[in-house]
Parts: sequence; C-alpha cells; structure tokens
Amino acid sequence: MNGSEIRPAAVSARGWGWRHASRAAWALRDVSFRIEPGERVLLLGASGAGKSTLMHALAGVLGGDDEGEAEGDLLIDGVPAAAARGRAGLVLQDPDSQVILARVGDDVAFGCENLGVPREEIWQRVGSALDQVGLNVSLDRSTAALSGGQKQRLALAGVLAMRPGLVLLDEPTANLDPAGVAEVQRSVASMLESSDATLVVVEHRLDVWLPLVTRVIVLGEAGVVADGTPGEVLSARGRELAASGVWVPGIPPAFPPAPTHAPGPALLSAHDMTVARVKGRAVASDISLDLREGEALAITGPNGVGKSTLGLTVAGLLAPSAGRLTAGALLRREAAPSPIKWSSKQLLTRIGTVFQHPEHQLLEKTVRAELEVGPRALGLPEGEIAVRVDEVLARLRLEQLARANPYTLSGGEKRRLTVAAALVTRPRVLVLDEPTFGQDARTWAELIALLARLRDEGSAIVTITHDADVVAALAATRFEMATAVKAL
Repeated sequence: MNGSEIRPAAVSARGWGWRHASRAAWALRDVSFRIEPGERVLLLGASGAGKSTLMHALAGVLGGDDEGEAEGDLLIDGVPAAAARGRAGLVLQDPDSQVILARVGDDVAFGCENLGVPREEIWQRVGSALDQVGLNVSLDRSTAALSGGQKQRLALAGVLAMRPGLVLLDEPTANLDPAGVAEVQRSVASMLESSDATLVVVEHRLDVWLPLVTRVIVLGEAGVVADGTPGEVLSARGRELAASGVWVPGIPPAFPPAPTHAPGPALLSAHDMTVARVKGRAVASDISLDLREGEALAITGPNGVGKSTLGLTVAGLLAPSAGRLTAGALLRREAAPSPIKWSSKQLLTRIGTVFQHPEHQLLEKTVRAELEVGPRALGLPEGEIAVRVDEVLARLRLEQLARANPYTLSGGEKRRLTVAAALVTRPRVLVLDEPTFGQDARTWAELIALLARLRDEGSAIVTITHDADVVAALAATRFEMATAVKAL
C-alpha cells in the first residue's frame, strides 16, 4: 500500500465532553486539541480519565443520545466524528473480542464489505494489509488457531484494509505476552512506514510506543493537562504525571515490603493434573503444585498455553481432565475433599476468582449492588453486608462510583470492581487472571499492596500474569507454563 492511497485525517476537539446516561459525573470534559494529518500521538492519563471514551467517540461507536450526553465538538476533517464513516479504524485491547469470522481472509475483508468496497478491490486490500502487518498465513487459516499476538495483527490488518485516515489503538498489547507485544509493535511500525495515516494510541506502558510517536497528549480532570513532544511532556512534567497515576519511564511505582513469614500449610494441591476447557482437548498436563497459606503463586508463560484454564481449575470452576485437585487446610467438615464438588456458597468463602475479562462476571446495575451479590448469597445480615461493601469500596477507591452502572466504568475501574467483588466474601484463596491490566501506576501500586496485605494475613494469592513487575512485587513463586499439549 502506498501512503498516497490514504488521505490522513485531521482531528480536533473543542470543549468536548461526554457523560454516560446513568452517571452524574462526566467521563471527560473541556477537552480541546488539534491533531494535524499524519501526526502520531500517544494518549495518556490516569485510569478513569476518559481515554477509551474519547477513542470510542473518534471511532463513532460511543452511542447516541440514549447512551449519554455530549457537549462541544469532536471533529474528523471538520465533520462530526460520529458522521465520519470509514475515516477511523479502531483496534481494541482484547484480541478475541475483535475476531468476527472463522477464516483469516474473510475476517480482514469484513470491514471493506461494510464500506461497500468493490469485490475485486477487497482482496487486493486484504493481501496488502496482511503483508503490512506481517501475518504470513493462508487466507483460509482458521482465526481460532491464531495466537493472541496474531489476532491483534489480524485486527490491525482489518483496520488497514479499510484504508482509514485515522488509526486508533486502544491498549492493543494489554493482554499479550512479551512476544505478542513485540509482534504488534513491529506491525504498527511497518504500517507507519508505508502509510500516511494519523495515529492515536492509548497505552499505560509507554516504552513500547515512545519510539513510534511524535506527540503526547495527557487527559486529566481539567481536560488536556499536558501536550507536547514526548521529551517535553515526560521530562518537564514526569514527577507530576507519575503522582497522578501516569506510567512514566524511570519512575516505577513503589513495591510493598517482602513477606516476613514463611508460607504455611497447603490450602489446595494439584496432583499430576491435566486441564481442559473442552473434554478431550487438553491444554496442559502433568501439573503438580501447592497453594500455600501466606504465599503468592504467579502462573506465567506465553499466550495460549493454558494459564487461564489452569486458574479456573484450581478455583474449582473446571474439573481436571486427569489427576486430582484436593483441599488441604482449606477443607472443612461440611465440604467434599475436592473444590469441584463444592457448592457455589461453599466456594464463596474459600476461593474467590477474578476473570480475565471483567464483563464476564458483572451482574448488577450498580457498583454497590454488584458488591452485594456474594454477601447476599451467603445470607449475611443487611448491616454486615453494608459494612463489608463500604470497606471494599474504600480499599479500592470506588466510593464515588457506588451508584454507577458497572458497564460505564473504565477498564481499570471494572478490574478493581471485580477484585472487590471477590474480596467482599473474604475467601482464603484468591485466583486473579491478569489483575493489573488496564491499571495506571497509582492503582497498580494500590492493588499490589492490597494483594500483599492479603498474602501477609494468610491468604493464598494466585495471579496469572505477563507482568514481571507483579511477580517481583509480590515475591511470588513462579509456575512457568510452556507449550500447550495436543488434544488427547
């Protein structure tokens, strides 16, 4: 694809803001800036600053008047962003959420078909886009067989095939292992070499994107709080931005103190276990490990090796395909020896689980009601429920969001909500799948400090993570998973 085939977009915001229909507070307000055609911008801000809201608005997928209230102007090439059909293409953070069709070629062609591109031109664009992102697989390759990094490159190819003037990347590497992060970064770099498209990327970790961008815009409570070259913004305002939660290279968040007590007895033990989502399709085998009182265990490894499946199995939500999962010191008289036999009520006070995707476990219409689900299932008195809910709201800085609809929260806020929902029933074992994705530096440090306190109070913490800093900060025992096994 030649750059001349793309007309780069100009973007402008003039006093723009958005408030979700169910929220009293504005998601962001008084945002003003101008992005010239072809600029490459890194959009920063603390968790909840409205970065994703702005990206969705630019992509035209934020919703109409029934979804919320807008003020000011947000324009692409002088046209309201919601009406600039086909000028912007958005890549999200979850690779699986963007795969639409079963075959690679069809998936890349999907956006072009929606734009009414002639059929003979579509397949030229598909081939060109796949070349640009370096996804060298056949057009009839199953999308389900792709790794996480390959799926993100597939999503980027689908956007590039539409030839947008504005490419929007909303935390595109948040759920990827280091190899996948490198794949996506190389794909974006390749795209920028051959395309004049304007780029806006949101990411908490900056090191990956700083070599590719020419400008940094920072969102805060007052709208745009910093704007300039990466050097100008991060050098002159680095300490201030880090204090507000922005990840600034060279200014890491504080780690909690190392544990002072040796781990206690095993609360749960896996013995020669094989794990699978679908019966007969094992993803990992020969797993033996102990979850000990007062210890953090980090399950690590590349995408697709079965880390999340192992997490669901030790949480008692999936039965092992082979081997055994048994309760040790976690066992009480009224419970069966294996967590897979426990009722949901028995699991609530013993094992708490935080899924990788927060939306998969949201049930209620307000944050407070979401936190009341577990305690009500336990039959706790109303007074005790209120005390517990107020405690976790405060511990995870969610008090101001107690009446908000969970689905209107930012990604980082949803993550903190699901952690709070697991904590409110006070389980002895806590299994968290990628607990720090989408967190700014401040909330990352607060969440890690909270998990460290739970560890020191005798809980067993299991974290599935690609974040090496999480492993180090929790002084976690590492359980490294390698290549997934073939189907039995």
